Amino acid sequence: MFDPKALLDQFLGSNVPGTQGTVRDKAAQATQMAKDNPLATGAILAVLLGTGTGRAVTGSALKLGGMAAIAGLGYQAWKNYQTGKDPAAAEAPGEPELLPPPQGTPFSPEGQAGSADFALSLVRVMIAAARADGHVDEAERARIQDKLALSGLGQDAVDFLADELAKPVDMDAIVASASSEAQKVEMFTAARLTIDPDTRAERGFLDLLAGRLGLADALVDHIEATVAAAKV
Repeated sequence: MFDPKALLDQFLGSNVPGTQGTVRDKAAQATQMAKDNPLATGAILAVLLGTGTGRAVTGSALKLGGMAAIAGLGYQAWKNYQTGKDPAAAEAPGEPELLPPPQGTPFSPEGQAGSADFALSLVRVMIAAARADGHVDEAERARIQDKLALSGLGQDAVDFLADELAKPVDMDAIVASASSEAQKVEMFTAARLTIDPDTRAERGFLDLLAGRLGLADALVDHIEATVAAAKV
């Protein structure tokens, strides 16, 4: 069986060699690397989102591992929401380096939100988000599978991704796998990292997910602003 946390790292292109600096700097560098050679970067989302057709790579390449990056962004948004900050402040230039959530918080890797099972749920919601605009048809799935076969992923991981792309999105199961507020925040954060809501379908997916997770509108605004600040 593949390691869900390692697969999540590959989705976000975390720890990509040759990228340095702030979250935004690393995202810019790895985005170009992914456009030039998606498989070499380990940013599997670059393959799922079809960079060859000119779609933007929206997976943020972070110094932290994939799960810690999602938790760090989610924690920052949640903390700003709890203290009543203005979401627009998160988008100010010159943002600091992203830090992992402190130990003892619901977002820390030692908690429920850091489990391997939940990492798999995050992968699933990111795949669902990538499919939101309906661009993954049978021909696209075949193209993706060919590229995944060359990616260096283990066969179990390749088979899992191919199966997730082929079957209908089970939103009920995805939402049910997030049982705590921290997990719900991280799940929406992961989906928002995957896509920018440039189409009605993508915006609709994010709105549906936020509603099904029961996230307050103001908290969603903070997550949106925090993720936007960390991306190119």
